[in-house]
Amino acid sequence: MVRRQTELFLPTLRDDPADADATSHKLLVRAGMIRQVSAGLWSYLPAGWRVHEKVVQIIREEMDAIGGQEMSMPVIAPAELWEKTGRYSVPELFRFSDRAGRPFVLSMTHEETVTFHFSELGSYRDLPKTLYHFQTKGRDEPRPRGGLLRVREFVMKDAYSFDRDEAGLDVSFQKHAGAYERIFERCGIEAVAVQAESGMMGGSESIDYLAPSGSGENTLVTCENGDYAADLEVARGVPRAPTFPASLESPVEVATPGVTTIDALAEFLGIDPAATSKAMPVMADDGRLILGLIRGDDRLEEAKLAAALGGAFRPATEDEIRAAFGADPGSLGPVGFKGEIVADEALRSGQFVVGANRTGWHLQGVEHGRDFSARFADIRQSIDGDGCPNCGGRLTFQTAIEVGHIFKLGKRYSEPLKATFLDDDGVEQTVLMGCYGIGPGRIMATAVEQRHDEHGISWPRSIAPYDAHVLSLHGTAPEVLVAAVEVAELLASTGLEVLLDDRAQRPGEKFADADLLGVPIRVTVGKKTLDDGAVDVRIRATGADDRVPRETVLTWIEEL
Repeated sequence: MVRRQTELFLPTLRDDPADADATSHKLLVRAGMIRQVSAGLWSYLPAGWRVHEKVVQIIREEMDAIGGQEMSMPVIAPAELWEKTGRYSVPELFRFSDRAGRPFVLSMTHEETVTFHFSELGSYRDLPKTLYHFQTKGRDEPRPRGGLLRVREFVMKDAYSFDRDEAGLDVSFQKHAGAYERIFERCGIEAVAVQAESGMMGGSESIDYLAPSGSGENTLVTCENGDYAADLEVARGVPRAPTFPASLESPVEVATPGVTTIDALAEFLGIDPAATSKAMPVMADDGRLILGLIRGDDRLEEAKLAAALGGAFRPATEDEIRAAFGADPGSLGPVGFKGEIVADEALRSGQFVVGANRTGWHLQGVEHGRDFSARFADIRQSIDGDGCPNCGGRLTFQTAIEVGHIFKLGKRYSEPLKATFLDDDGVEQTVLMGCYGIGPGRIMATAVEQRHDEHGISWPRSIAPYDAHVLSLHGTAPEVLVAAVEVAELLASTGLEVLLDDRAQRPGEKFADADLLGVPIRVTVGKKTLDDGAVDVRIRATGADDRVPRETVLTWIEEL
């Protein structure tokens, strides 16, 4: 196949979009692959859609290879299904009503719909099953950014496994994990599998696939020795040991007028900030005020606290704080508090300075077990300088893009939607589910983030819009264009997808556009070709050039 550039809708740009921060955002727009319609809403132009669909095909092939069955489910779903699973109140969910006033949603994921369909099956003989589809999703994203990285509408492949027991779910989970590794390898991107927080999806276990990049909304935490990897939301870094002051037999109250921050408290008392504690009062969904407690030099990781509480929460208001503690924020602590306390593991041993629950006062020498009781959990955010929980090596932090996520859902959706089966003893059982999501658009953006230079994109061949880009530098010599067409058709005769730049543009503009577009092989045909019968061939990834006889260029590319 040969496509002439004069026939294509391929509007390239010389300058970066003014609102773009991510490299993939800049280059995909400049290369004429995507265009923004509104915040978080993007059109894939023809060249960009070719890349997207090549990613889709790789995913499809790997899903079929593990027994997945492709189907199609509607974007719109009745609100009733989401109400049954408790997800109708999710803030990012688009909700609307039809002309008769009946409530519907634009599905962000399709657990509810696919479970509704599975309920038609009723026997253990129908298990296991894996169903998947590619479908447009809607997400009421409050802050779309990064081009294709954080959007309001996107295509996602989501798959769902149905098994009779935990052993079967483990098998399905591992099959998908293997398929995802092959997908990323075939798409030419680096992605690391890490333990992750399940979030609003729920379930007992999840693995996130994070691709290191210059842009992204996730942070990949790895050990310098290679034996640990996690998403920042669940990373278990080992903090440095605090420098404690001399121990006290009982807490001592000290006046701290106007001192409301940890840094001010540490300076006022002349102590290590790590020897203080920070009070984080929150309101659980059931209306309970819970005191989260972390070390003074740490930050709360909200995802970890939500997991520890078993649900969502919000920060307590000042009025709620005063009613529960009898003091202003900045002077709060665990001593004397009658409610539930969830303390970070770093506070398990040692004596800390805490708020006295009396405005303008703190307590020194407070220790767990003697002065207060708490339930311990890892709720701190790992930071640079933490040690690895496995070997003690230094943890490193990289910006990353989430390109896939797989979950063991268990009965999270099948129970409320009554997806059951009869086992071999005729006893009704609830089916166990897994779900497996992967974003073709994010894979596309990741490939650009990981494979580009100062001139433009360098696509891996497996997902490149074309295999070869033939540039005709014909100027006022039409016979050069004839030669370029012959070269393009020669390459296409063996099944290569060829883009022919037949435009009446200057050579510099053609070279710049070719670098932007990032096709793996560039073949340049010029007036010199008419003299010596050779063409210039460049490998986009390395910039290596070679002068190759026209009649052997196909052999040269095949050997490459």
